[in-house]
Amino acid sequence: MSTISSTACFSSVFQNPSQTELFPANFKCRFNSMLPKKQSKMGAPRIFCNLSETETGVDDNPRNSKVSVRSKNRMEEYNTAMKKMMRNPYEYHHDLGMNYTLITDNLIVGSQPQKPEDIDHLKQEEKVAYILNLQQDNDIEYWGIDLQPIIKRCRQLGIHHMRTPARDFDPDSLRNILPKAVSSLEWAIAEGKGRVYVHCTAGLGRAPAVAIAYMFWFCGMNVNTAFEALTSKRPCGPNKRAIRGATYDLAKNDPWKEPFENLPGHAFEGVADWERKLIQDRVRSLRGT
Repeated sequence: MSTISSTACFSSVFQNPSQTELFPANFKCRFNSMLPKKQSKMGAPRIFCNLSETETGVDDNPRNSKVSVRSKNRMEEYNTAMKKMMRNPYEYHHDLGMNYTLITDNLIVGSQPQKPEDIDHLKQEEKVAYILNLQQDNDIEYWGIDLQPIIKRCRQLGIHHMRTPARDFDPDSLRNILPKAVSSLEWAIAEGKGRVYVHCTAGLGRAPAVAIAYMFWFCGMNVNTAFEALTSKRPCGPNKRAIRGATYDLAKNDPWKEPFENLPGHAFEGVADWERKLIQDRVRSLRGT
């Protein structure tokens, strides 16, 4: 059983431009890039962004300028959809590169790796041994990510790459895949060979939901405690109802139970010990399926 880390994340030097000379130029971050505008930088949790030098520098190539415009349009479309369908104020800034947050000593939640070099960073700097990817193929294609070199680099570095796709902004799809995704996550953590990196596209919905479900089902928390433990470190808006629905699906033992949709809004925010044991057994039985 993992414990919640007492430190929010990484060194605060990334918040102070005067200290950036202590680190390579490709390590920079805007800490408020995923926060509601009303939240101040000073109180923001530390979120690491891995930004390449070409993304930070000035580029006079007209072709690259066109690519930048297309990328900006994709981000605007994506964030508009996220705010409308997930009803949260958070945004994903693809141009800032991969970003992530240490949630527990062995669990990291973040956004999609964009290039093989991101895998090198996760291996060398964060001791990642497993990656759980929750994206569908069309998510990856939307952002122009070439996944095969990323998977190849994982193999070269001995990182076990897993995929459990869920449709973005779709609570029902998330609910359906949570047991299988948590099964893979629980197995990887139990193996104990290194940290597990769980990601979707932005690391704001699907990935944190999987982490919260794991903490709920396997770490003795109720869903609200797990939700607060994660979102206090990584501001995000995972769908709590999808987690509760998946909990109901795993815990229900008799066919005459009331449908989840008819239950009150607080139903399955917590579970009895026997229900948690049943959930754990059923999640573990999904390994390899």
